[in-house]
Amino acid sequence: MGVKIKNISHSEVLTLKEQISYQEGQVVSKTLAQNSALSVTLFSFAKGEEISTHESGGDAFVTCLDGVGKITIDGVDYFLHEGESIVMPAGHPHAVYGEEAFKMLLVVVF
Repeated sequence: MGVKIKNISHSEVLTLKEQISYQEGQVVSKTLAQNSALSVTLFSFAKGEEISTHESGGDAFVTCLDGVGKITIDGVDYFLHEGESIVMPAGHPHAVYGEEAFKMLLVVVF
């Protein structure tokens, strides 16, 4: 099944963190690609906002684009800063929290 990149310019040099905005009191997401094998999404978290604990059917690769995010995997907290990444393994409980205002790129491989 083919995947097309959407919601972002093609053939243009981009800064990913500039492709999504912060909104006070909200988690904002922008899907760039999705099919049964792959999901690529940009997220912004206002400070103090979160995606509560859940599990995914795929390995979730997170890269921090801006700010500081707290990633909790199996009850252990990890703090991501700009340029840092972590994998949240499939089937393990995880959550994401905006320790500060926080932007991330999420790639889930199913």
